[in-house]
Amino acid sequence: MHFQKLLFDIGKALSGEEVKALAFLCTDILGRNLSSVESASGLFSRLRDQGFLSAEQPHLLTELLIIIQRVRLTRDVDLPAEPSSLISPYRKMLYNLSEELTADDLKDMKFLLHSYLPRRKLEENVSTLEIWLEMEHKDLMNEHNLHLLEILISKVCPMLKDKINQLKAQQVKIEVVETMPPPKNMSCSEPPTSQPSDTNTEVLGTYPMTSAKRGICLIVNNFDFTKFKNYQNREGTMKDEERLHKVFAWLGFEVEVKHDCEGEQMLTALRELASRNHGQADCLVCCVLSHGDEGCVYGVDGHTVAIKELKEPFNGLNCASLAGKPKLFFIQACQGTGEQKAVNVVPDGPEDSAVCSDAFKASDAIPSEADFLLGMSTVPSFVSYRHRKNGSWFIESLCQNLVQMVPKGCDLVSIMTLVNADVAKKTDEAGVKKQMPQPAFSLRRKVVFPI
Repeated sequence: MHFQKLLFDIGKALSGEEVKALAFLCTDILGRNLSSVESASGLFSRLRDQGFLSAEQPHLLTELLIIIQRVRLTRDVDLPAEPSSLISPYRKMLYNLSEELTADDLKDMKFLLHSYLPRRKLEENVSTLEIWLEMEHKDLMNEHNLHLLEILISKVCPMLKDKINQLKAQQVKIEVVETMPPPKNMSCSEPPTSQPSDTNTEVLGTYPMTSAKRGICLIVNNFDFTKFKNYQNREGTMKDEERLHKVFAWLGFEVEVKHDCEGEQMLTALRELASRNHGQADCLVCCVLSHGDEGCVYGVDGHTVAIKELKEPFNGLNCASLAGKPKLFFIQACQGTGEQKAVNVVPDGPEDSAVCSDAFKASDAIPSEADFLLGMSTVPSFVSYRHRKNGSWFIESLCQNLVQMVPKGCDLVSIMTLVNADVAKKTDEAGVKKQMPQPAFSLRRKVVFPI
């Protein structure tokens, strides 16, 4: 009876809008649309019926009231101070966005959604939380698809994009913990394999990372090679794209993706990107995922594009707004057909191995202009491996090390050294195939991403 009275008192203290907010926050755990919930008692009854709320376990109430900023109420009714952790970060982020958006912001957002949602779902009395629920119902948004939400927020209230980026960062860290164990005994403080010069590295300084926008990250992802009979489709490349998208969005980049580009289409996309004004950006990232050969990558039509052609649109003469700023290229593609072997192993792996290759002369690829970094997945004349389900060794390690080392203040060249060490340890299931990435750069300062 005491707990029932406690629930009654809490319900009386909540406004109608707060009850709707609690119902929205409970959408995931109750597995249903709770927009019809009219009272706190109705919501509490559902939570009790499904075992989420009891006199012995009232911690969900504490969590819900803290989220809607009714902390004092938790003290007034003597709820335990320790909240549960049942409400997902995604659901909390949506609620927090709704609290920050003004009536004018909501009106603008409804206007932008006219081609996505029915008109009756965009009427004046429809709240932001109801908009979120309808977007989810129409499969326009979910925990792993925030693209449309990002577009809306960047249009109506750009300053709130940080909340989405924070969620993405959290998701990336969770994914790394679950699927990519950290390399052992490695840190950004380990010395490089070559001897340092007498010059004190501290005088190098770092590239400024203070602009309103970090910059553009362009991902060219070539999967479908059915037009080019010499190569198979690149199974696993969507996993690479997903990882890169999450990590570089977390780092503050605006990510753009081009799929299945022919050779000329790749060059057109890069030239168009170079023609933009990057004056308000700190740097540029370009990731190319494709088949390749020495000094080049393939379009899906089999036409080759030289690595130097990929970089050329962004040199100081062609893209003045990026002059003096770091331009970072990451290439997941072969540089030849040779396979690096693990020591003391004679036979090749089976032809139906889950690990497949993306079958460029180093002098053709190494950047000659200042402020470039070129992270190639393998050394010249050799193949680069990609798992059909888990993606490529190089991109997996690159994303893992960025997530782990950027928050520690590690610079990019040091991170690429860790990637080298990490990938060098990998072999296929048969213990036969090996790979060594090759970073090359003409950077004049350290690249350190602020988080």
